[in-house]
Amino acid sequence: MKLASLSIDQRIRPAIVDQEHMLYWPLDKTDAISAISDLAQGWTPQLDSNRASSFRRDQLLAPLPSPPHNIMCVGKNYHAHAREFHRSGFDATADSDIPAEPIVFTKPSSAISGPNDDIPLWPGIDESVDYEAELAVVIGRSGRMIPRSSAMDHVFGYTIVNDVTARDLQRKHKQWFLGKAIDGFCPMGPWIVTKDEIDLGETRITCRVNGELRQNATTADLIFDIPTLIEKISTSVSLAPGDIIATGTPEGVGIGFTPPQFLKEGDVVACAIEGIGSIVNRVKRIIKTEK
Repeated sequence: MKLASLSIDQRIRPAIVDQEHMLYWPLDKTDAISAISDLAQGWTPQLDSNRASSFRRDQLLAPLPSPPHNIMCVGKNYHAHAREFHRSGFDATADSDIPAEPIVFTKPSSAISGPNDDIPLWPGIDESVDYEAELAVVIGRSGRMIPRSSAMDHVFGYTIVNDVTARDLQRKHKQWFLGKAIDGFCPMGPWIVTKDEIDLGETRITCRVNGELRQNATTADLIFDIPTLIEKISTSVSLAPGDIIATGTPEGVGIGFTPPQFLKEGDVVACAIEGIGSIVNRVKRIIKTEK
């Protein structure tokens, strides 16, 4: 099942979508989070073929435009990427390449943008903007102190996140929040796919910039798997339906090249995950205007 947020008649409507035929069934719910909560508790919507309507890709919004908590993200969580990041010169705090414990930071909801929205280049923080294609976990059931053995019971499904990053800020401040929390730096979507539809053993993640394949790996390279991340994060934070855990990015980000290949105006970034789909975002410079 795929749950999306669609722009319909100038309203945001949660809906079940049929990707192959570009059809949707609107849900009688106030938002995607309430739909996730009810679906995770066993509610089954009636998908009558006579009620299906066609939708366009440009109607797709971020599937979770307003999560109840900040988006939780995991850094350096693929072996190959942890090594490329450590040797890049932008890893300002770590003593080793492979972390002993998960590195967790947050993005605020103001960073969220849709699967087709522009990636903004803001004045003054536009010289070292990088891409990071990531598998994101969407929580379906609340919990605190969740043991690893039952962690997957709390997962509703998965979506795609591009953890866009201003690398200069990330290095300068010796922590990651300010370089990753920038408005519009979290393209997400195109929908949430329920966990029963995806085998996470070797799910492939790719990122292309202007058609050039930059990232190409599978979840088999994860350092900390999803049950471990849920156990660790829920030790400190109560998880709620609609919460997001972005699980880290594979090797092939811009700082991994010599010289680094940062994003520039007009670049098109396509992040894709097997079994979910893709998000495609164009980089656009924000022009500063005098007030």
